[in-house]
Amino acid sequence: MQIGIIGLGAMGSAMAKNLAAAGHEVRAWNRSGDGIEGVTMLDTAAEAFNADAVLTMLSDDEAIRTVVLEPNLLGGARAGLVHVVASTISVAFSQGLVAAHASAGIGYVAAPVLGRPDVAAKGELNILVGGDSQAIDTIRPILEVIGGRIWPMGAEAPTANAAKIACNMMITMAIEAMAEAVVLTEANGLSREEFFALILGTLFGSRSYQVYSANIARSDYRSGFKATLGLKDLRLAREAAGAAGKVLPMLDAVHGRMAEAVEAGFGDQDWSTMAKFTLEN
Repeated sequence: MQIGIIGLGAMGSAMAKNLAAAGHEVRAWNRSGDGIEGVTMLDTAAEAFNADAVLTMLSDDEAIRTVVLEPNLLGGARAGLVHVVASTISVAFSQGLVAAHASAGIGYVAAPVLGRPDVAAKGELNILVGGDSQAIDTIRPILEVIGGRIWPMGAEAPTANAAKIACNMMITMAIEAMAEAVVLTEANGLSREEFFALILGTLFGSRSYQVYSANIARSDYRSGFKATLGLKDLRLAREAAGAAGKVLPMLDAVHGRMAEAVEAGFGDQDWSTMAKFTLEN
């Protein structure tokens, strides 16, 4: 399968490497110009749309708007192409992408992923997939390479984006919950390492608790999923809640805490850096 890829950050690079290793013809464009062994680098993003499918892994709505929509890359796409957007984007923007792709006569599948770069490198991402069933079938060979499990989210692409935003919101709530629990337990003589051994061995053994309890235990927030991106995702969650006419108090609380971390200059650290503002204040 001939696959175009736009966006070669940590996640996009891992996807590209795995697709090339699986025998697909992978051609990529990246804003930084950095290349990957086994992947043909393109001079323009438009060339990526001359393929059977194109996968974009760009940071946010504005990046997709600037790189894909404003230059009208959809209008020059190869007939029959399916565009797979694996980024975490807003529900409203995904709705706009549905209309834009329908107008251009090309397929669109929302396929945001759960997993960090180490999971992407192993090809074990959880992929939340929404869109037309025929378009999904066309790009299934891509999903089967980059993902460990494919989760169908229905025929409406924005549903997958809503699910991804909700998942990221819940991760930040888990981080804040652990930080607040440590405030109580450390104040009463129990080390955070001992407390985390308890919760991981009983009630909370999921990957999010495993990964971020380790960060909190070490007070090490240097690398991972950037807090700036976490704040972006929480903003998307607040926008989606507003569109649904709902107020979500826990969401407002973690959004405020993440904003504190970013405003204090920790935006490039892992988003679990928000925990230090609960532990140290």
